[in-house]
Amino acid sequence: MTTLTTKTTTPASLTPANRTPTKGDRFQSTDPEDFPVPYGRDEDWRFTPLRRLRGLQNDTAAPAVRARVTVDTAGQSGVTATELPMDDERVGRAGLPVDRPAAEAWSHCTVADYIRVDPETVLTEPVTVTVTGSGDEVTSYGTTVVDLGNFAEAVVVIRYDGAGVHSDNLEFVLGDGARLTVVVWEDWDRSAVHLSNSHILIGRDATIRHTSAVFGGDVVRSLPHVRYEGPGGDAEMLGVYFADAGQYFEQRLLVDHSQPNCRSNVLYKGALQGEEGRHGTEARTVWIGDCLIRPEATGTDTYETNKNLVLTGGARADAIPNLEIQTGEIVGAGHAATVGRFDNEHMFYLMSRGIPDEVARRLIIRGFFSDVIRRVPVEQVRDNLEDVVERELADTVL
Repeated sequence: MTTLTTKTTTPASLTPANRTPTKGDRFQSTDPEDFPVPYGRDEDWRFTPLRRLRGLQNDTAAPAVRARVTVDTAGQSGVTATELPMDDERVGRAGLPVDRPAAEAWSHCTVADYIRVDPETVLTEPVTVTVTGSGDEVTSYGTTVVDLGNFAEAVVVIRYDGAGVHSDNLEFVLGDGARLTVVVWEDWDRSAVHLSNSHILIGRDATIRHTSAVFGGDVVRSLPHVRYEGPGGDAEMLGVYFADAGQYFEQRLLVDHSQPNCRSNVLYKGALQGEEGRHGTEARTVWIGDCLIRPEATGTDTYETNKNLVLTGGARADAIPNLEIQTGEIVGAGHAATVGRFDNEHMFYLMSRGIPDEVARRLIIRGFFSDVIRRVPVEQVRDNLEDVVERELADTVL
């Protein structure tokens, strides 16, 4: 492994005994030794099945290799895909690792995959990044940076597939007035494990539409962190996930409002189906949505929602929204979270019109997800997500 210069970000107010006075002041470092080994009683890890992480949390993972990453720019001008050394100033600008597995991923990477869209460039085709697992007995690490210049517009699809154990860091940097649509699609084989830190830095009057779609894998844990670099920024964070028996999906979001007149909207929806009475067959999801509005973030408008549909017994969803407001001069702020089964009124309405029970349930599930999927502005991506939902419904126990 190549020795790299470590980077650390520690707010001046933090001390070793008090590293997190607010949700937004998370300790960041590229050195794994700066983080303790996670244990089940740690707040940030209390839901995660640590024994199923295959050593990503305690440095006992299988021998590491560089992630297998391909970037397809569709031959468009104004966009380049290159590799940067990890000590390049363009790497880590949006944020550094906030936990030990992400720091391990950083320390094992010698280069970052860097995608740059030139200022005022408007891409007409999506840029596709494919990360393929290296195999069940192999651990891979990666770092991907997407950087948009001022007033650039682009769609980036990041798709994970294959088998293996993978940990990585993602960065999205938006210049002033830039517009970025991102779809992060977890389409792993059933046995895969993936841990990810994701940092989003939004410039003045810039807009990001970020969609997370999680369907594959054994354990998938992602930590998106949104920050604003200037006023007028706009972030829409969307998510869909469908957990089958034995799968564990966890999303921990943080939207840090530190600039005036910015907006954020978070909408995640998930469905779960497990098996009762058999060890290891529970479907489990965890969604934690943190939103911080700092004293200087006047004029903020934010709302976060998480809804979960439990299809069978042997399924459990935890939904925990958190809102911390440090100024009263805002447009609005709120949150909502639900965990429930089918709406009996919807079922009655459909069945009273002659629709069979099974068909009615499938229609309800499609409609449940369509509220998120229809907001994805790329038709091809919408169609792909709808196809995946149909694939899940084909195996659904109703």
